[in-house]
Amino acid sequence: MMILITDEVDSQCVDILKAEGFNVEHRPGLTPEEIKRVLPQASALIVRSQTSVSADILEKGSLLKVIGRAGAGVDNIDVDAATRRGIIVMNTPGGNTISTAEHTISMMLSLARNIPQAHQSLKSGKWERKKFVGTELFGKTLGIIGLGKVGTEVARRCFSFEMKVIAFDPVLSSESAAKLGVELVDLHDIYRRADIITIHSPLMPETKGLLGKSAFSQCKLGVRIINCARGGIVDEQALYDALNEGKVAGAALDVFENEPPQGSPLLQHPRVIVTPHLGASTEEAQEKVAIQIAHQVADALQGRGIIGSVNADIIEHASRKELSPFLELGEKIGRFLAQIKEGELKTITISVSGKVLREYQKVLGSAVVKGIFEHLLYEPINYLNALPIAAERGITIVSLHEEEHDVYSNVLSVKYQTNKEERMLAGTVFGNRDVRIIGIDGFHFEFKPSGHFLIFSNIDRPGMLASVSTLLAKAQINIGGLSLGRYRSGERALTVVSIDSPLPPHVLAEIGSLDGILATKAVQV
Repeated sequence: MMILITDEVDSQCVDILKAEGFNVEHRPGLTPEEIKRVLPQASALIVRSQTSVSADILEKGSLLKVIGRAGAGVDNIDVDAATRRGIIVMNTPGGNTISTAEHTISMMLSLARNIPQAHQSLKSGKWERKKFVGTELFGKTLGIIGLGKVGTEVARRCFSFEMKVIAFDPVLSSESAAKLGVELVDLHDIYRRADIITIHSPLMPETKGLLGKSAFSQCKLGVRIINCARGGIVDEQALYDALNEGKVAGAALDVFENEPPQGSPLLQHPRVIVTPHLGASTEEAQEKVAIQIAHQVADALQGRGIIGSVNADIIEHASRKELSPFLELGEKIGRFLAQIKEGELKTITISVSGKVLREYQKVLGSAVVKGIFEHLLYEPINYLNALPIAAERGITIVSLHEEEHDVYSNVLSVKYQTNKEERMLAGTVFGNRDVRIIGIDGFHFEFKPSGHFLIFSNIDRPGMLASVSTLLAKAQINIGGLSLGRYRSGERALTVVSIDSPLPPHVLAEIGSLDGILATKAVQV
C-alpha cells in the first residue's frame, strides 16, 4: 500500500512507515491539482496544517482508507466528506500539548511586559523604559475557553504565578475542574471577570467568531486576548476595533483567519504580538506527532486497531470481541430486511435489551444499515458511512432501549417502515457466536440466518406446507429446515424454510400462485 505525505514531517514518520512495509511518497508542497493526480494510488494521506483536504480532493481517493493529521486540529480536513466516503480521520492531540501550552505562557508574558515591542525599540537604537511599562500576572484572573489538554496545562502553569483561573468548557463537569483548582463558569462570566482570556477550543460552527463584537462589549476594560488555538475563533475585525477603542489592552495571536494573514491591519497594530502558527513548532513536538501518526496510520492499515480517530468511534467499538457476534447479527438482519421489504424505506428503529448491547446502540445501528445498503446500493458501505448515507437518503434512524427480555439475555430488534408496510425482525446470540433470528412480525422463530431461505405467509389451514414442499421437490430443491409461526389456527401464518440452493424465480412464482399463499420472498444471507 502507498502512503502519501504532503506536508513537512519529521523523518522518523517516513522511516517507521517504510519499516512497516509501506511505499511512502513524501512530497511536501504539492498543489491541490498535483495531490489529485497522486491520490488515486494512496491508501493513506498524512498532512499537517498546510494541506487542505477538501471534498473534491477526497473524490480522487478511491483507495483512501485513512487520513492522518500530524497535530491536533483537523479544520483543514473536510471530516464530514471523509466520513461520507468511509475514510477514517485521525489526529495526534497529545503530541503537541506541552509545546502549545508553553507557547501560550510565552505569549502571555510577552503581552503583559511588552517584550517584543521593547525588543524592537531597543534594537532600533532607542531607550524607552517609560513607554513599555507592563503589568504583573500575579493576582490577575485568567479566563480559559476550552479546558482540554492544552487548556489544563496552561492552567497548571498559571497557578505558579498565583493567578486566579476560571474556565468555560461545555463538556467538563464542575467536579473535574475543581480537582484542577479551576472554577468552571459560563462564557458571560469569562468576559465579565477575566483580565486575560486565552482560547483553547477547536474551530467549528459553534466557535467561529466566538470572540466578536458582542463578546468584547461584555469584557472588562483593558482585557488581554491570546489565541494559540485556531484562526477564526477570534473575529479579527472586531478585535481590531476593540483595540482601537481601548476596550482591549493587547492581543497575542499565533493563528489567523487566513494563513498567512497578508494585509491584516492587526499585523501593524502596536499592541498586537504575532507569531506564524508556532504553537506546536518545537523539535520535541514535531518528533512526537510524527512518530505518533506513523504508528496510528500503520496500525489502522494493518488491522491492529484504531487510535486517535475523530470520526471512527463506531469502528473502534466494532473491534470489541464481545460485540462481534452481535454486529454479525445486525448485518444479517439488515440483509434479511433489504430482501423482504416492499416500498421505500422511511424509518428504521433499532431497539436493544440487555447489558451488553445498551452502550453500543449506535454501532449496532450502523451494522443493520450496512447490511441493508450492501444489498441495495452499489457504492462501498462500511460502519463509518452507513448512518450518514441513511440520513442523506432521508431515512430516519431511531434508537430505543427496551425492558429486559423474558427469555433472552440480549436482544436486537429492528422495525422498519416504508411507504407500503411496517415489519419487525429480532435476533440474539446464543453462547459466543451462535447468531439466531428469534422473531419476525411478532411470530416467534429460532433459526440461523445463513444460506438460502423461502419465506411465505399463508392462511393457516391443512396441506399448505405439503403443497409448497411438493413444488420444491419438483424443482430438486432440498429443505434443510423450517420454522413455522402462527397466531391461532385458521389465521395468518408465516413460514421460514431453509433450502440448500437458490430459489429460481419461476419456482417462487409457482409457490406464490398456490391457493392460500398470501406473499412469498426468496432471501439469501
